[in-house]
Amino acid sequence: MRKKQLIIITDGDQIARKTIEKVGAKLHLRTISASGGNPTVLPVEEVKREIAEAGEELLLVMVDDAGARGKGPGERVLEALCQDKRFSVLGVVAVASNTDGVAGVPVAFSVTREGKIHHGPVDKEGKPEPEGHLRVKGDTVDVLNRLPVPLIVGIGDIGKMAHADDEEQGAKVTTRAIREILRFHGLNP
Repeated sequence: MRKKQLIIITDGDQIARKTIEKVGAKLHLRTISASGGNPTVLPVEEVKREIAEAGEELLLVMVDDAGARGKGPGERVLEALCQDKRFSVLGVVAVASNTDGVAGVPVAFSVTREGKIHHGPVDKEGKPEPEGHLRVKGDTVDVLNRLPVPLIVGIGDIGKMAHADDEEQGAKVTTRAIREILRFHGLNP
């Protein structure tokens, strides 16, 4: 049996869910909507079951800590999915937030709110961080420092970014981030 391939997005509130579902529809990818929430409310084993029972092989999964510092429910799900041998995590879209007291995570690159690639982190508004800043800081990203994820792409907070990533506007920032993860693996976005 082939492994389910996952792209995980570290946001899951109502606005993010609509945006991610829009991206899934645009790119013909199944979104595990039940993993959304602010915070993620579905227990780890239920998220795994939803993924395992999905007919599709490549899936978008949301995780969210609702602004909590430390390892919250979204990070627990993220960690469990990365460690489960039945799944292959292709990459993570690391969403920036204004959470204080977090380490943040280094990113391969970010997608700005204009939809451009930036070789560094962005802030919650999707603006490039000043030189010398190396990490996207968000409430659901610190656990990534200990996980073997092949590609981490930073973006601003879904639903913020001066509405540049809104579902009604075509969700261009999240779409670009997910397309870049697919391209990295040689998959046709």
